[in-house]
Amino acid sequence: MTLLNLPLDMEAEETAIDILARTLWGEARADSVRVKEAIAAVVLNRVTLAKQRFGKDWWGTTVVEACLASGQFPCWRLTPEYRASLMQVPDTDPDLAVCRRIAARAVRGALVDPTYGATHYRRPREHPLWAERRKPKARIGSFKFYQILS
Repeated sequence: MTLLNLPLDMEAEETAIDILARTLWGEARADSVRVKEAIAAVVLNRVTLAKQRFGKDWWGTTVVEACLASGQFPCWRLTPEYRASLMQVPDTDPDLAVCRRIAARAVRGALVDPTYGATHYRRPREHPLWAERRKPKARIGSFKFYQILS
């Protein structure tokens, strides 16, 4: 496991924390802290990879861009109404509070990557084509995490 340490460039820290927290809430609010940490690590691994590719990766080079990249996280690609409701989850929501603490650790570089560099994950009962014949880097909860570099 490696410590994820990503300096923020032009992105406001609070915006990055908020969008990442809402991504975690939308993707895994009913799952364990460990799963939420792993999904946060996937976002940060994508940012790191995009930066290594000199910003030429379609995921984007910031936490916000990686979370909101087209077609990446189901919670953001659902209906406009669902996305709007995701942004309206109150700060008093206990699950969002947990997600916010994880997101703050991730954005500030204090999250240890439990996925060993994974850039993708899948839930149980999902069988995306990209996962065929690939060996997961990690299994956390019922999720499988993969490193796909191309």
